[in-house]
Parts: sequence; C-alpha cells; structure tokens
Amino acid sequence: MSSAVLATAPPTAGTAPPAAGRRRRTGPRWWRLVSPVALVAGWEAAARAGLLAPEKLPAPSQVLATGVRLAADGTLGVHLLDSLTRAGVGLLLGGVLALVLGAAAGLLRLGDDLVDPPVQMARMLPHLGLVPLLIIWVGIGEPLKITLVALGVFFPIYFNTYAGIRDIDERLVEAARTCGLGPAARLRHVVLPGALPSLFLGLRLAIGAAWLSLVVGEQVNAQTGIGFLMMEAREFSQTDVVVLGLVVYALLGLLSDLALRALERRTLTWRRGLRAT
Repeated sequence: MSSAVLATAPPTAGTAPPAAGRRRRTGPRWWRLVSPVALVAGWEAAARAGLLAPEKLPAPSQVLATGVRLAADGTLGVHLLDSLTRAGVGLLLGGVLALVLGAAAGLLRLGDDLVDPPVQMARMLPHLGLVPLLIIWVGIGEPLKITLVALGVFFPIYFNTYAGIRDIDERLVEAARTCGLGPAARLRHVVLPGALPSLFLGLRLAIGAAWLSLVVGEQVNAQTGIGFLMMEAREFSQTDVVVLGLVVYALLGLLSDLALRALERRTLTWRRGLRAT
C-alpha cells in the first residue's frame, strides 16, 4: 500500500524534475572559437614557413600590424566611418520600403495583386548587374553606393515579411476577431508576433547583402570607404591592406549579425526553438 502511494504521489517543491524534462546542457561558448583560432594559427604557421608568398597572402601578424598602423594615423577610422554611413543609410531606405510593401502585399489582397508580381519579376535580376544602368540613372557618386545597398537589402526583408505574414495560422486571427480585437489590436497581438521570426531572418540576410553590395559600390569612383582603401592598395600591390579590408568587412558582418541575434533573443523570449545536441 505504501509503495503504491509513493508511486502516485505528486512531486514536492524540492523534488527534482524528471531527467527527460530537463534542458540539455550545451557546451561552453568558447568552443565556437576553436576552429577560427586554429584556422588563423595554421595561416600564420604556413606564412612563416614560407608556404605562402607574402606578396600573395601575408601572415595574419603582418595584417594586424598594418591595421594598427592605419588605425593609429586615423586612416582606417575615416574610411570605416564612411562605409558605416553608406551601409546604414542604404539599410534604412531599403528596409523601410521593403517593410511597407511586404506588409501591404501580405495583408491586403489589392496589395498582393499590385505589388507582388513586379517584385517577383525584379528579384530575378542580379542587383549588382544593374551597376551600368544605375550609373546612367543616378551617376557615380554617393547615390550609386546607397542605391546598391538599398537594393541588396530590399528583397530579403520584403520576401521574409511577406512570408511571415502569410504563414500565420488564420485560425489565430479568427480567434482574435471573435474575442473582439479590432484590426489594430490584431496586427499588434497576432500578426506582428507571428511575423517577427521571419522578419529577423530577413534582417540577417539583408545585413549580409548590404555589406556585399557595399564592397562593389565602393569600388566605383569612390574617394573614401573600405572598398576604396582596398582598390587603392591594389594599385600599389599592398596585399596586406587588401586583406585588412576583407577582414574589416568580415568583422562588420559578424558583429552586426551577433547584435541582431542578441536583439532577436530578447524580443522572441516566448519562442522555444530546437536546440543543437
């Protein structure tokens, strides 16, 4: 009798939860640094052993020394600030336009009929292949670079906004309407939370496209920017400066992605996704 009671009694406050319900522990976060550090160490070792020609691919230590020198004299800061400004303006313009059109196409039947077909046709065109035409339209100055970034940003955000809205279960919207929520309240409490995961994915893809577009844009008649710094270094066979520019672009992309991931975790605290084991 006592064994039956013990078997069916509910767990007390101090009882540990079943092992099956416990969240799996993940490994230490520093494990993610092992492969990048090993890659850089191998690169350095190959360069010091003479397996890599310095004029083709300099050692990481030489690239770092070049970066410190350019940062100390202010050259790197000036070019970096101009690149960040172009990327920010292009991201803002392309992102806002994509959000507006994506929401209109996703929420309104008229918007879907009028907006989505031309956008679907335009996405088949490689936006970097439009550089000759954009030069004719907007010239070779700052508008060209900002337009390229805006075009690169537009399509990932538009399609993920559209898909995020259309993937919301219609029964949730009907339930909200039955509970008396108006259109604005349904947008805030049902549509926006349901579309946010897709929107964050679109933003992450858009940031990568923004830096890719900026690399190309800053190599067309630019006087400042990381891309201009790389092109000028190429003229003088300064391979270390070219590699430094690539490293800066990679770090900018990585840092922006990490910041967006942190914002996503704070915003989507209610979402429980599959964890790697």
